[in-house]
Amino acid sequence: MRRRAALTALAAAVIAGVAACAPSTPGSGGGSTGGSGGAAATADRLTIGTTADVVNFNPLVGNSRTDSWVTNLMYPHLTQMDETGKRIPYLATEWAYSKDGKTATVKLRDDMTWSDGKPVTAEDIVYTIDTVKKEKFGVVAGLITAYDKAEVVSPTEIEFKLTRPDGTFLHNIGFWMPIVPKHVFEKAPSVQKFANDKDWVSAGPYKLTKVERGQRYVMERVEKFGPAPSGTPGVKEIVFRVFPDVNTEVLALRNGDIDVIANVLPPATAVSLKGDSKIKMMEIPSLGWAHLQYNTKRKPLDDVRVRQALAHAVDYEAIRKIALQGFAKTSNSSVLTPSQPDYFDPTMKEYAFDVNKSKELLKQAGVTNLSLNMIYDQADPNIAKWAPMVRDSAKQAGIEIKLQGLERNTYIAKGSKRDFDIYAGSWAIMDNPPANMALAFKTGGFINYAQVEDPKLDDLIDQGQRALSPAEAKGPIQEAAKLIHEQVYDNVLYVETFNIAHSTKWTDFKPMPSELLSIVNPLSLAQAKPAP
Repeated sequence: MRRRAALTALAAAVIAGVAACAPSTPGSGGGSTGGSGGAAATADRLTIGTTADVVNFNPLVGNSRTDSWVTNLMYPHLTQMDETGKRIPYLATEWAYSKDGKTATVKLRDDMTWSDGKPVTAEDIVYTIDTVKKEKFGVVAGLITAYDKAEVVSPTEIEFKLTRPDGTFLHNIGFWMPIVPKHVFEKAPSVQKFANDKDWVSAGPYKLTKVERGQRYVMERVEKFGPAPSGTPGVKEIVFRVFPDVNTEVLALRNGDIDVIANVLPPATAVSLKGDSKIKMMEIPSLGWAHLQYNTKRKPLDDVRVRQALAHAVDYEAIRKIALQGFAKTSNSSVLTPSQPDYFDPTMKEYAFDVNKSKELLKQAGVTNLSLNMIYDQADPNIAKWAPMVRDSAKQAGIEIKLQGLERNTYIAKGSKRDFDIYAGSWAIMDNPPANMALAFKTGGFINYAQVEDPKLDDLIDQGQRALSPAEAKGPIQEAAKLIHEQVYDNVLYVETFNIAHSTKWTDFKPMPSELLSIVNPLSLAQAKPAP
């Protein structure tokens, strides 16, 4: 859930990419790992480009994009999402709450097995959630605060007991919690520290068979995989090839050395590929957003007038047109974006870019010669383009913003420690507003980077979480969003339109509205096939 440069909103800490060792030049060496070149595509192999190695093979710990892409093909989730963000069945077939909202029931498929032949059962799900609760690690731990205990009703049915009504619980564990094999992971003294870097026992559409760091990750299909349209994934072998950067990936795609670029393309790159007849471009709105957060525990940012002054010193439309080249739309300065139709509030209005108003607000706050530091991930191509635009527009209002473009791990560490004046970044997936708001804006929230402490906001978020349907949650959550807007607890700049590229020799990919899922999610790859 955490950032576009990687894990969602939930995953703030969720998307840490690691620079890869240089691979063989596209088209040279590793010929057996390449794409189809000039020949027609076959169902024997699909080659996917990525710009980073896998950091963690433990799906409960891994949080880089490549971690997610590879381990999502190995470890099932209870649910997936469609291109609109709606939850759809995966391992789970049905899910529901009791009338009082304190019991959640999930029914499972009965035709999935681990790669060592043992069935996937309710015991694995209960073990997974109990382990996360016990060891308190990862974004899932922050999403299951209402969880008390679980009862295995049968091998295919679980009852989760909650300490309070929580209409976000099933939504959260269904999508965010990968299921691991109890009989393998329970042998580790600490699951959080379990590397899981060999002898993998998995239950996704593909199993990992070979790792050559800095080069490739080879995965073979599971012949019987119930969620696949025909019960078997269409492609025999998936190969992830590691490239040093997006430009090299694009060259490999143009040359036919790979079939898909897993990562979302920077806008300028997407524009350059539009006219290539050998490449298919897919567009899909993000469920996340790019934003600026102001550290409310640092003076003078603890004064709402100063935060409002900063909000009015940003040229939002210029950022969308120039830095994003039009592949972005306004969220009306709301954390409830148009990508969330169940919660979107059309009455919200974007902060006006008005330097005179900004100056007046600073004057009212008694602030002069305002100078602030702004941290951002220097490797994020979008933010690297708009960060100077934020600095330059603020200068027109008499505000000095000193840019601090940081190496990714340093950037993530500073964000986690709340060591900044202004935080420039993005959430990867903000798909469930009641849960997302609790993480990002509730007192003590896992990714509450702005250090918001607002009892009224906490109460509205609590009301939204207790609701058992979006219709019931909509009222308090919209009120919470208005409060966040008024107090400038978050300054949402835009919702990106993702561009994903693949060879026209392939078809039937299913894009999902997140860079963590892209078109390399399990259900997409299970049904992809060569174009006729």
